[in-house]
Amino acid sequence: MNAVEIKNLSKNFGAKQAVCGLDMTVPMGAIYGFIGENGSGKSTTEKMICGLIPASGGSIKLYGKDYTDIDVRARVGVLIESPGCFPGLTVWDNMMLQAANLSIPNAEKEVIKVLKTVRMEGAAGNKYKNCSLGMKQRVGIAMALLGDPTLLVLDEPLNGLDADGMRIMREVFTDIIKDGKRSIIVSSHLLGELQKVATHYGIIRHGKMICEMTSDELDASCRTYIALQADEMSKTKTLLGCKYSRVEEDEAGYIRVYDLTTPEDVVTYLYENGVTVTEIMTDKIGLEEYFIDLMKGGK
Repeated sequence: MNAVEIKNLSKNFGAKQAVCGLDMTVPMGAIYGFIGENGSGKSTTEKMICGLIPASGGSIKLYGKDYTDIDVRARVGVLIESPGCFPGLTVWDNMMLQAANLSIPNAEKEVIKVLKTVRMEGAAGNKYKNCSLGMKQRVGIAMALLGDPTLLVLDEPLNGLDADGMRIMREVFTDIIKDGKRSIIVSSHLLGELQKVATHYGIIRHGKMICEMTSDELDASCRTYIALQADEMSKTKTLLGCKYSRVEEDEAGYIRVYDLTTPEDVVTYLYENGVTVTEIMTDKIGLEEYFIDLMKGGK
């Protein structure tokens, strides 16, 4: 059974169709990276999954049941935009208020548990307004975890975080799904960070799902290339362009060769034509480049 199954989903806002014929599958135990450009329909889709806005057409099933089912709704935790906290209250008091709103039994024990999960147990006495952005994001995730949901829907939880905040958030996501009973849908524009933790991906464009894949399938799809620098870069690029079908210069000033060849062959060819290679390596494009290529119509 999948955590989420969406078929032919659509959402209209007047004459504008924000989501059109979208299919989406989130397996149990997945960290599902939901990717798309601004205005592609990510947040609208997430809000429909959470029941915050009604769908115009299609179906949404959560754990095999219609998403409007009361029992299945109780299994969903949500963080969209920002957590609804009182700035002047402590993290603990905000958590206890949310626990009261949800009528959670043994509230203190539950709050302690979720704060520990998001690495915030030591900051429970901090006023929310004094928390860093990363801490506020983790408070929001802690709130979403109240009631022990099996599906978390998180909209841009990585935005604005520093390197340490990113690391902590990755650890939190991994801990949340480690027993295989929970799934996470997480949207983010920070694709390099998302690639470090996601197990599955869905790429949406103009309200339509254009690609779903596992992390292994992404790895297999990302092209390998040879990147190099030489003493005469302009001449090098011209020479390589005569021999290989796809040669590009990247933002870091390296020339990339995407054809199936070896560094040894490239170095030998350039040396025979009077060019000395000063640096060469083999690498693969990451999720961010794959996404950009896909948006441009690449394969």
